[in-house]
Amino acid sequence: MKPNALIQLGMLGQSIWLDYIRRDLIGSGKLKRLIEDDGLRGMTSNPAIFEKAIVESHDYDTEIQALILEKKNAQAIYEALSQHDVQSAADVFRPIYENTGGIDGYVSLEVNPHLAHDTAGTIDEARRLWRALNRPNVLIKVPATGEGLPAIQQLISEGINVNVTLIFGLPRYRQVVEAYIAGLEARAAQGKPVNHVSSVASFFVSRIDSLIDPLLEKQSGDLAEKARGQIAVASAKLAYQIYKEIFGAARFQHLLKIGARGQRLLWASTGTKNPEYSDVKYIEALIGPDTVNTVPLETLIAYHDHGHPEARLEKDAGTAARLLKRLPELGIDIDKITQQLENEGVTKFNKPFDMLMDALSRKVSQAA
Repeated sequence: MKPNALIQLGMLGQSIWLDYIRRDLIGSGKLKRLIEDDGLRGMTSNPAIFEKAIVESHDYDTEIQALILEKKNAQAIYEALSQHDVQSAADVFRPIYENTGGIDGYVSLEVNPHLAHDTAGTIDEARRLWRALNRPNVLIKVPATGEGLPAIQQLISEGINVNVTLIFGLPRYRQVVEAYIAGLEARAAQGKPVNHVSSVASFFVSRIDSLIDPLLEKQSGDLAEKARGQIAVASAKLAYQIYKEIFGAARFQHLLKIGARGQRLLWASTGTKNPEYSDVKYIEALIGPDTVNTVPLETLIAYHDHGHPEARLEKDAGTAARLLKRLPELGIDIDKITQQLENEGVTKFNKPFDMLMDALSRKVSQAA
């Protein structure tokens, strides 16, 4: 019998999380089976996932009607639905959280995406969501915008678990790690425990290739050909080298001695968007210890079917560095590209959130 490729990833030190949440997945027992049979170790959500789940199914109709009768508005209805799902999923994952000593077993919920450039608003909302969810194994998602960085530091200092989302560039990733460590240092300086504070840094992968590949296709030559479809993976490989450098340095060792955890890299946006590429491209290339890969359901199924697990994350790191260094020869400024992706990422979460609010508002109006 062929070994389960998803289970093998865990043996190589990588945790597989599911980038998907839906009430029927939890209530039907399928989520529990994915944990037991396929080694699933966590779950992430975002406004687009909730919009699709709530608008395109009837799973939430009864609860929506009940909330409307309670005179709840669209925002309150969304929060009730999303928080219920996250709490329910967190309860299913709770044994994983306990058995791994708090390393895995997390479920993420994002702050309102319209707060991406509002530091104070992000802090207030994250605190409120953390209290409302009332589970140790949840992560509050905060975007890695310039305004998000001080919010991340503050939240970590308060002992609130954070999933830092929408990271595309290496300079920004360094800033995210700095915010995490500074938050832990501030907490330790207050004499508060750091051993239960958890965070992941969600580095978005496939969108990098989706934006750069069309630029490369307009050019000829060996370098352009070599770079096509490789920039996302190269960036992720270098991010992992930065992770090892910073969390292996003396500064973090003091925190490590008092129980702090490193902020694991989480590979996000790992569903393949270009049909010319393998549907498991962004799993295969990024397998390495102390990392997380959060995958859409269809990618999870594909990897179970035809994945070939092998630790590849640290292979050819030098080649990756040289490739990124030569991008200016092709007229590509990777820092401008990643800033564009960050800006677009915020918009891509605002749009489905607003669509969901509109759909819920219509239901409220129709019931009036």
